[in-house]
Amino acid sequence: MKIKIAIGIVIVVAAFAGLGAVKGLQIGTLIKAASTMRPPPETVSTAIAQTEKWQMTISAVGSITTAQGVNILAEMPGTVREIAFESGAFVKQGDLLLKLDTSSEEAQLRALEAATDLARINAERARKLRADNTVSQSELDTAEATLKQAQANADNVRAIIAKKQIRAPFTGRLGIRRVNLGEYVDAGKTTIVSLQALDTVYAEFSLPQQHLVDLKSGLRVRLTSDTYPDRKFEGELTSLNPDLDSTTRAVQLQATFENKEQLLRPGMFARIEVMLPDEQDVLVIPAPAVLSAPYGASVYLIEPSTNSADGLVARQQFIRIGRMRGDYVSVEAGLKAGEKVASSGLFKLRNGASVLENNDLTPKTEKSPKPANT
Repeated sequence: MKIKIAIGIVIVVAAFAGLGAVKGLQIGTLIKAASTMRPPPETVSTAIAQTEKWQMTISAVGSITTAQGVNILAEMPGTVREIAFESGAFVKQGDLLLKLDTSSEEAQLRALEAATDLARINAERARKLRADNTVSQSELDTAEATLKQAQANADNVRAIIAKKQIRAPFTGRLGIRRVNLGEYVDAGKTTIVSLQALDTVYAEFSLPQQHLVDLKSGLRVRLTSDTYPDRKFEGELTSLNPDLDSTTRAVQLQATFENKEQLLRPGMFARIEVMLPDEQDVLVIPAPAVLSAPYGASVYLIEPSTNSADGLVARQQFIRIGRMRGDYVSVEAGLKAGEKVASSGLFKLRNGASVLENNDLTPKTEKSPKPANT
């Protein structure tokens, strides 16, 4: 009986040993296969780093102002008796805009004109009598002074009447009327209408002080606005403030633009580029090829693998980027002309990953993109 039990135990142990050997062999085979296994290559599109000549620019944002623009106010108080313009109308210098009530002043003027006529007659009579030595010189002087005083009083009332006839101080376009017939307006307080000369406008903006060395009057300035996304307005840098803002250390600048179509309006937001005269050689790559991170910008270089069986591999390379122009960015350090970088599929890459190059669906890049407004 004991012999049978011992034989059974031996058989069971031998069976487990054989099974363990088989499983060990299988696991060893799997480990060996896994050590030689390579993940499938990631498909990416690529771009070549190229040297181009870029005209250097300085970018800023600013606002449009008019060369001439005012809110028209009344110099004299009074009641509106006549409105001679329509809102939004184009007017020329000297055109009548509005009349205030002048009935009282006109009555005063008639009385003063009568007094002036009498003073003139008395002065002429005194001159003739003085020529005959009939009156004294002092009587003639008194008559002359009385005439001048009467003329001055009349001229003063005429000036008041003229100031109550409000005219356009320059040629331009009117805004929205702010007064109505019969309304009383205060001197220097009530806005009647705005008047803007739009044939020439200014763009006002500021730049940091480090750009002062590159700035001078006469530089070309390019302006764009979201209002007209397909238009670029060309102007000229005409004025630099002699002093800098003590808080921001920025210099205020003004550029002048011809605006015959009157597309640019006061208060409009604008993007501005000051065109520097020199062109520089820059190394450029598509902006989508740059992987931005808190610790710096990088690209994935696409290079042949040292192991010929792997084909192409990606190697992460840190770079320093410079200016952007449309869909392109300049590279100041970390990359050489002719090197190939991944331009799409960056987020699925890792350092040393095997890649497959496919440029059939390469994203289109432009230096002056015009994306649709969606």
